[in-house]
Amino acid sequence: MLSLMRKNAGTWMIKILLGAIVVVFVFWGVGSYTSRRAGRVALVNGQPISVGDFSRSYDNLLQQLRRQFGNALNEDMIKTLQVKRQALNQLIDQQVLLDEADRLNIRVENEELARAIENLPIFQSGGAFNIRRYQNVLAQLRMSPEDFEIYQRQAMVVDKLRDFVTGMVKVSGQEARWWYDWRNAKVSIDYVVFDPAVYKDINPTEEQIKAFYDKHKEQYKTPPKRKLRYLFFDPRELESGVKVSEDETRDYYDTHSTEFETPKTLEARHILIKVAPDAPAEADQSAKKKIEGILRQIQDGQDFAEMAKKHSEGPTREKGGYLGSFSRESMVKPFADKAFSMSPGEVSDAVRTQFGWHLIKVEKVQEASKQTLEQSKSNIVKKLRAERAKSRAYDAAEDVYESSGELDDLSKIAADRQMKAVTTDFFSSKEPIRAIKSWQKIAEAAFKLEPMEISDVLETEEGFYLAQVVEKQPGKIPELDEILEKVEAGLVKQLQEKAAKDDADAFLVAVKDGKSMAEESAKMKLKVATSEPFGRGGAIAGIGYEKELAAEAFKLSAKEPLPEEVFKGRSGFYVIRLNKRVPPDGKGFAKEEPTIRTELAQQKQNKVFRGLLSQLREQAEINIEENVLN
Repeated sequence: MLSLMRKNAGTWMIKILLGAIVVVFVFWGVGSYTSRRAGRVALVNGQPISVGDFSRSYDNLLQQLRRQFGNALNEDMIKTLQVKRQALNQLIDQQVLLDEADRLNIRVENEELARAIENLPIFQSGGAFNIRRYQNVLAQLRMSPEDFEIYQRQAMVVDKLRDFVTGMVKVSGQEARWWYDWRNAKVSIDYVVFDPAVYKDINPTEEQIKAFYDKHKEQYKTPPKRKLRYLFFDPRELESGVKVSEDETRDYYDTHSTEFETPKTLEARHILIKVAPDAPAEADQSAKKKIEGILRQIQDGQDFAEMAKKHSEGPTREKGGYLGSFSRESMVKPFADKAFSMSPGEVSDAVRTQFGWHLIKVEKVQEASKQTLEQSKSNIVKKLRAERAKSRAYDAAEDVYESSGELDDLSKIAADRQMKAVTTDFFSSKEPIRAIKSWQKIAEAAFKLEPMEISDVLETEEGFYLAQVVEKQPGKIPELDEILEKVEAGLVKQLQEKAAKDDADAFLVAVKDGKSMAEESAKMKLKVATSEPFGRGGAIAGIGYEKELAAEAFKLSAKEPLPEEVFKGRSGFYVIRLNKRVPPDGKGFAKEEPTIRTELAQQKQNKVFRGLLSQLREQAEINIEENVLN
């Protein structure tokens, strides 16, 4: 396949094939290989990292963050997260790993590379390449087949290096048992809570309020605000004027055919007996025997769904193993290969996947289908009309921007063009702007503009904006009399917390001196409560989730049952004492051991690989160009 690619690297078919595959890596945020002659941002062991590689790595990280944070992602967050440094570090890591692989003579042969490209499931249809899948992304490709081949080979080399380095990592049964005991241990505590809200008789003087205000006045400072004038270019208003011809509709249908295809899907149930991929042979055979025993009961007439509820160890157990409707690509290959070879009502033999041993029952098959041009026509026309209207709206906004002079008034520009300029109320950078859906992007731009400066064309989900700041309002600290009630409330809260903590501290000292916890709490009209046993990271009955308190509780012992200090929680200040430790029930270890060993092995492997990477970076000669991270 690789030789075929090389012979036909310039043909449209191969470019579609390779180009579409590389989109997988772009979507996964891995980056790509670009020309090393296009300028550099760093040198790693004499090898340049190009500006193109850096830009692509940076853009990929931004895409991931936008999917994670949505409109909340802004310039401040990007700077805080040091996205540029992350992007550069990814490329440096890749280069030092490639250098180490080269030193160890780790290679990827042409046949391996060809098989890897062939076997990318996201681009397969019916278990084989479907060229039409790649046609949809051809316009997005900016990578030659040769560049993709280089990048793919590099990614596989790094994977081989990782396997080589971590291949000897093992987890003993003793380690797994220690982890099981640590994770499943529980403790119970006695505790007394000192609630600040109980301290009602607190009446600060004017002098105290004034002193508190003087010390904390910055926290009452109002944020800077802007008043904005803007023009909105709405693509929806232009759609009625867009015409789409029959030829254009057919051309879109022909070149985007996969949009109109519905892949074959199944509805099925399954029963899973978990076992780790690298579990000992005895554990694997034990799980297989168990699933085969369940199969015999089903063959003898037992209901599959009821057997799933009784025996399955998968997340769909309560639903009788029902998986809903799924495509081949949504399941791991061994499961999908078996399921998609079955007929409705059929029950499979035992199937091994990375999760364990499965039984599969297919309940319904929905064959692949494709909408006709006639069925798709209205949606195609609607989509093309919207795309062209959006393009026209952008062109209109760009035309206004290009024709405007420095410090021109958008109101005058709007009047000349028979448009409507909208002026907002004052708003802060974190405050929604009335009538603007995607206000975060507009607000972010507004706080970078000087008065009467016109923004670049701002694209949002609903359309395009040109914005102009007409007035700036700096942040200010209000006078005390303007916020007297707010300041007094803040001081009262502080004094309540101090009183509660002082009493809690005194209580802990008394108990440490040997006094009875029950008697001391009774003197203060409080009660000693005893929690149910709780585990690490779990909620504490009567208290809730208090991570630091729970962690300290596990440090206590029969010899040292009291902590060094009180703990501040959401409900007040706590004094705790160990009541008892509850060892884990060892009966569950055998069942959980394979999973625990897999988890620990992954942790060890990651630690080993991170250690290697850290060592390689320390030994590498890394020179970063000035201003790259500014």
